[in-house]
Amino acid sequence: MNPTQPTILITGAAGGIGRATVQLFAQKGWQVIGVDRSAYGEDFPADGHFIQADISCPEGLEAAFEQLQPLSAGLTALVNNAAYQIAKPLLETSVEEWDAVMASNLRSVFLSAKLAHPLLAHNGGGAIVNVSSVHAIQTSANIAAYAASKGGLLALTRAMAIEFAAQNIRVNAILPGAVDTPMLRAGLGRGHVGAGDIHERLENLARKTVNGRVGLPAEIAHAIYFLADGEQSSFMTGQALVVDGGATARLSTE
Repeated sequence: MNPTQPTILITGAAGGIGRATVQLFAQKGWQVIGVDRSAYGEDFPADGHFIQADISCPEGLEAAFEQLQPLSAGLTALVNNAAYQIAKPLLETSVEEWDAVMASNLRSVFLSAKLAHPLLAHNGGGAIVNVSSVHAIQTSANIAAYAASKGGLLALTRAMAIEFAAQNIRVNAILPGAVDTPMLRAGLGRGHVGAGDIHERLENLARKTVNGRVGLPAEIAHAIYFLADGEQSSFMTGQALVVDGGATARLSTE
């Protein structure tokens, strides 16, 4: 890898938002390191590196960072994007399911931040972007574990921003709304957007936004790039950037 290029590590790289983020940063000239428990495929950027690991397990996350060491002496940015969703009533959610969501969505960020901190500090600072969700601030039925994990991630973002400021490491959160990803489509059966086939449910969901449409993964990737790039967002830290097509701007009683 080229030591003069900025380097970014992206978790959940094989998912919808993850793939768009990988491709955007590669296009912008960054060296991209992706991590996911699922295989990525053959189209990962040629000058980057993909690590298949389960970040919900501390051992898997530590192993991923061990593989990172010979690839790059430092990091410019870390994007904590990996997530797991359980879409069912709280009373039907088991302890094991609750813990699985917290391990993937919250504990992994705590651990990756600890592991990435010296690599970011080595470069004189950098950025951490945590992909939270609008469910951190507004939520609905049958998604309690996910909402709780994303709310915790928002609080963790603020705490990390305060503690890491001395090393010139900025920490911010992206709160995506409805974005057309495999995770979103998998969760459309919980009753919040009516019945019908997948296309009817997506159309019903789109009508709930001010923009009248569901977002694209690339649109979230551009927001992530804004927060990771030290020139564009150099005076931002500890903040939550909502990217939801205006969904949270409208009163639910309208």
